[in-house]
Amino acid sequence: MAENQEAMSPIEAKVARQVEYYFGDHNLPRDKFLKEQLQLDDGWVTLETMLKFNRLKSLTTDSSVIVAALQKSKTGLLEISEDKTKIRRSPNKPLPELNDEYKDALKHKSVYIKGFPLETSLDEIQEWLNGKGAIENIQMRRNLQRQFKGSVFICFDTEESSKKFLERSDIKSFKDNEMLVLSREDYHAKKAEERKQFKAETKAKAKQDKEQQQKHAEEKEMGLLLDEQTGCLLKFSGELADVSREDFHDLFSGHGKIKWVDFTRGAKEGTLLFDGNAKEAFDKAKEANKGELKIKNNSVTWQVLEGDEEKEVLKKIIEAQQESYSRSKGRGGRGRGGGRGRGGRKGRGGRDQGRTQYQGKKTKFDSDDEEEAGKFRIFRAALFGVIVRYLSTLNCLNHFLSTLCFFSSTCSTKERTRRR
Repeated sequence: MAENQEAMSPIEAKVARQVEYYFGDHNLPRDKFLKEQLQLDDGWVTLETMLKFNRLKSLTTDSSVIVAALQKSKTGLLEISEDKTKIRRSPNKPLPELNDEYKDALKHKSVYIKGFPLETSLDEIQEWLNGKGAIENIQMRRNLQRQFKGSVFICFDTEESSKKFLERSDIKSFKDNEMLVLSREDYHAKKAEERKQFKAETKAKAKQDKEQQQKHAEEKEMGLLLDEQTGCLLKFSGELADVSREDFHDLFSGHGKIKWVDFTRGAKEGTLLFDGNAKEAFDKAKEANKGELKIKNNSVTWQVLEGDEEKEVLKKIIEAQQESYSRSKGRGGRGRGGGRGRGGRKGRGGRDQGRTQYQGKKTKFDSDDEEEAGKFRIFRAALFGVIVRYLSTLNCLNHFLSTLCFFSSTCSTKERTRRR
């Protein structure tokens, strides 16, 4: 850009800076129109053409002002034709090769500044930066709608100039706005860390949202289960020191199907979950035992749960089922019988109960796994028999064909012998 413009007027300084920007290292490689013009006349561009550029046209419409400004500029970037109607970039100052070395040097002599009001113009930024170093380019950063984002990249002529700029004390504020000033290298490192943190936060939030959604879904399904399973809980209490879960299955055998026994040996109370109406099962068992339902000759207090108490206990049972299944799945198979929340021997619900399962989000009290496995074994055996019979038939066929071929060969030999 134009520097040391001692005899320049303010308008000439702006004109020289703008024209030199058009032909500078930062704009010219990207300016398709201007590069096309350079191909027409050995790099020369008419001043008439230059005055079609909007920003230059807003500064002056007089070609003589452009000539005067460039004649006073000390950068030596541009040449003026003898007739003063054309300009071109000096052949002694060719465009740099856009290789990795150039890009790295560009990064080390660039500075990032943030904090400008969004309505700030380029002229205001240039005026603020005047006298603060030899600046090659100012890039106002814009969003997709081409609106100024309040930050700029400034490229100095050397890395040393950029370092001196960063040490200045008069760049900390602009119109009472506090400014963030970083080397471009530090800016990219800061953005990389912010992206990394944002990615981690986004991932954590997505995980949290997923868990929350799953929790809501499970709560909703839990609510549906609680609404479906009503009148199925029978609470009991008493002296039950020598009582096991199997005893309850024996007591209600033929009267009601118990799906789950929530009871630990030695406890004084527990709950039975029936596959059906608990009161009907209780009444039938009581009637079968002459009106008094004891267990191992121990007196027991029985209560059919209802309302909120029923829902609360049922919720705990379902959660115990889910936890039991998760533990069993985590060990790679079924656990041993016993322990609170399990249904009986070998993790089953009693003598004739299927193993309790929790699949996905739905609690499933009765399983048909054994029946399905039995059907599969029968099908597999039948299929194996068909395959064996098929192979046996195929083997017999091969043997028959071999014999036939041998017989045919023997007959042919005899026939040829007879003819001779």
